[in-house]
Amino acid sequence: QLQFVESGGGLVQPGGSLRLSCVGSGFTFPYYTLGWFRQAPGKEYEGISCINDNDDSTYYSESVKGRFTITKDNAKKTVYLQMNNLEPEDTGTYYCAVRRAAAETLCTEIPRHFWGQGTQVTVSS
Repeated sequence: QLQFVESGGGLVQPGGSLRLSCVGSGFTFPYYTLGWFRQAPGKEYEGISCINDNDDSTYYSESVKGRFTITKDNAKKTVYLQMNNLEPEDTGTYYCAVRRAAAETLCTEIPRHFWGQGTQVTVSS
């Protein structure tokens, strides 16, 4: 069964940075595209950044492009999201997910279920 443990969230001032981590299990890590999603209060889920399994090419939503960076460590079965220049609009619960698909496909076709608890990010002064 798929399992994810997301961590690294917290309260940060606008302009600050956070680094999220997600450890995955229940699947063969190197062979899956990985992605980060978020749900802001009262809003739908949004796919914000995904990274391909085979060539590490990436996809970013327009809302985070240029500010967030996704990376992964196959040996640690972990995907990271470095978030810089955070804005209040980045507030939300962040989840990770996997799929055998291209990065853009994973990010634009929101999973029906998330297998982790998520990590809360709050950007506020």
